[in-house]
Amino acid sequence: AFKAAVLIQQWYRRYVARLEMRRRCTWRIFQSIEYACEQDQIKLHNFFSYLMDHFTPSSSKERDFISRMFVSGESFKEAELEKYCDYESIEVPDSYTGPHLSFPLLPDHATALLEAFKQKQQLHARYVLNLLHETRKHLKQLPNISHVSTCYSEEVTVCGDLHGQLDDLFLIFHKNGLPSPSKSYVFNGDFVDRGKQSLEILIVLFTFLLIYPKEVHLNRGNHEDHMVNLRYGFTKEVMQKYKVHGKKILKMIQNVFCWLPLATLIDQKVLILHGGISDTTDLDMLEKIQRHKFISVLRGKKRKEPNRNVEVEEVNGESNAEAEVAGKEAAPGVCPQPRPAQAPSMANRQEFSRWVRQTVQEQIERCRRLVDVSESESEELTYSSTVSLADLDGPCWTRQEECKQILDILWSDPMPQEGCRANTVRGGGCYFGPDVTGKILEKHNLQFLIRSHECKQDGYEFCHKRKVLTIFSASNYYEIGSNRGAYVKLGPDLVPHFVQYQANKTAHMLTMTQRQGFAGQTSNRETLGTSEKESAFRALREKLFAHTSALINAFKAYDKDNTGRITLSSWATAVESVLHLGLPWRMLRPQLVRSTADGMLEYRSWLDDLAMEQRSQEHIQSSLLEVIYRNRSNLETIFRIIDRDHSGLISFEEFHQTWKLFSSHMKVEVTDDGISDLVRSIDFNKDGNIDFNEFLEAFRLVRQAE
Repeated sequence: AFKAAVLIQQWYRRYVARLEMRRRCTWRIFQSIEYACEQDQIKLHNFFSYLMDHFTPSSSKERDFISRMFVSGESFKEAELEKYCDYESIEVPDSYTGPHLSFPLLPDHATALLEAFKQKQQLHARYVLNLLHETRKHLKQLPNISHVSTCYSEEVTVCGDLHGQLDDLFLIFHKNGLPSPSKSYVFNGDFVDRGKQSLEILIVLFTFLLIYPKEVHLNRGNHEDHMVNLRYGFTKEVMQKYKVHGKKILKMIQNVFCWLPLATLIDQKVLILHGGISDTTDLDMLEKIQRHKFISVLRGKKRKEPNRNVEVEEVNGESNAEAEVAGKEAAPGVCPQPRPAQAPSMANRQEFSRWVRQTVQEQIERCRRLVDVSESESEELTYSSTVSLADLDGPCWTRQEECKQILDILWSDPMPQEGCRANTVRGGGCYFGPDVTGKILEKHNLQFLIRSHECKQDGYEFCHKRKVLTIFSASNYYEIGSNRGAYVKLGPDLVPHFVQYQANKTAHMLTMTQRQGFAGQTSNRETLGTSEKESAFRALREKLFAHTSALINAFKAYDKDNTGRITLSSWATAVESVLHLGLPWRMLRPQLVRSTADGMLEYRSWLDDLAMEQRSQEHIQSSLLEVIYRNRSNLETIFRIIDRDHSGLISFEEFHQTWKLFSSHMKVEVTDDGISDLVRSIDFNKDGNIDFNEFLEAFRLVRQAE
């Protein structure tokens, strides 16, 4: 009996170890593919930045197109935004049966919204715009770093990424209670994208923010960025739900996002920010940055002015050079722009700041006298502008330095090694080690950091000797049963207490084996256990298929005799050299490659099998389908960037100018007639516009012509 017990124990331990190893493999697949997609987003942004720097418009139409496509989205002035998003002009019909809002908001409004969203009702566009307008007014008065004290409430609850999963937010409120004067919340960014109810989450959070402004605090995440929203679904969600007023809602949300605070401090001891830190993170600098300038931190680039060695910073889409030209061409009735006194050297920044302040004040006073505007009628100062004016005699930072500060705290991840290095996996931010954490904690007398940004299987995870806590609140993030969500509660002692959950009812019914994501071995053949594992390997096979051409070249390097066969070890090495996902390919091989008797793989046959799995009913040729699989996400993002009004359609003129932009980058001569012929050939329904399917068809035609 004793020997039998030992054997059973050994078998069970091996079985559990096998399950854990396979679970980690599944997790690595999901995470590697997710981060590769984020890296593609950064690369796509860099590509457009390159086009901006190197494309010279040859006509006023091209200049207008470039301005509309890349600049005008950021240059809405206060009065223009108010006029464009005028909610008062929108009438609520008598047939509307959803919730109604009136301002100032009351707790009853919040509970009515929660019930309405549970019943799948939609808030009318007028109320959405009104809510965004009031939220924006409130956020403008907040500092860059919010300060929370446990003295005024029993505890503070910190939630991580929600990513459009409204059921998780409902469950948090059900377990922990609604925000109230005795229950404070900090929501640590990434409210939107990926999930299908991002807008509802924003509406709920903004409503509670206005009802309990001292108890509800929102941090900005890397997905509170309209460039990221173009790729990950939030833009599409808003336009599908609000077909008439969606553009106005998106424009207001875009502006609200840039006013979200960057971090939160609890009792001056616990720092909460979305991503992490770097070895250059400066909290004093973060406190003083004018955060609203950075509508997208992916647009923190500078461009060099021709024939000069100085860089021209673009603020709100207008360079200093352009402003000077505009001043020269101003009408007589406009405030004159006399030539200012010689500016002091930038080397002496304090002297330069005083000169800027004096010059600006003189211009303001001159304009006030000219148009007879008293000081009381001037625009109300925001918190950020007050800090900026008060600190003009202090240090002066470049826009690029400020952008890096924000990029690092939104995109960075911790690592176990010492030091700080570029986050090449995500493509943005950095990896920071325990030494970097220790320095910033010591410098600001902090106890520990709370961040989000990374999905964790248990919903939370400590690292850096429990000095960095990751909290992630979107359960079942990759698939049902893939991970728990969690939130953390902090009392006056600042000891973290965790609550874990899984919002989907199906997840609670999974067996232990299914929760691990794998079934056991049966008759020497591994079988797929759950949808989680199936989904992971399906995504991985799609990734492999999308790189068929590169894989063939890599395999040929190991097939010196051109036999069409390579060893399984060579297969694993070649696959990693192409995909760069950092996965244990030898361990994953049984799920991806059929067993072979002699340990050799016929790689062309294997790739043909992958193609058969992915081939669509339209029988598109494999080479073209491969390219579409590899580029579809980028193509869809490009389409949405060109589609400035988010109508789902591109005009002929927009398509024409875009094609010229790309051909200029690729150094390919394309005539106007040639582009016109192409655009007419892909407008299948002859409606004078191009939808996304037709856009893909243009891509197909170009590929076939190569």
